[in-house]
Amino acid sequence: MKGLVVGPMKTPEYSEWWVKKINNNVSGPSQENSQSIEEHLRVVPSELEIIKQDFERRNAKLEKKIEQMEEEKTNLRLDVDVQKLEADKLRKGKNKAEEELDSLKMDYKKLHLSMRTAWLEKNSEQWRVENQVRNRDHVMGEAVVQIREVAN
Repeated sequence: MKGLVVGPMKTPEYSEWWVKKINNNVSGPSQENSQSIEEHLRVVPSELEIIKQDFERRNAKLEKKIEQMEEEKTNLRLDVDVQKLEADKLRKGKNKAEEELDSLKMDYKKLHLSMRTAWLEKNSEQWRVENQVRNRDHVMGEAVVQIREVAN
């Protein structure tokens, strides 16, 4: 029968560490990872600190963007106010032009009526004069006929 021996399993890294260990788990300086004391003592920021710094950077960018958007919003409001004022000015100008047009139409109607009245008066006067001339011609014609009758 074959026997199976079960013992503690060791990784190669653990075995290497075990060999280098000095004074109860304090490893000595290795040739591969030689760092100066300053580098060794330098504090490496934690993941939370890195996330916090990233958040602060993003927050600053967003605050700038918000400020720019608020400034743009203010400018757009000013543009809207200017356009409203211009629209009111144009509306008032249009109303005034319509009033002047109505006034001109009334003046035109009055002028047309007075011209028609003058034309009618002229025509009626001319007609009256023409009638008088016709009547006179008729009377003269009758007088000439009577004179001829008397002369004959």
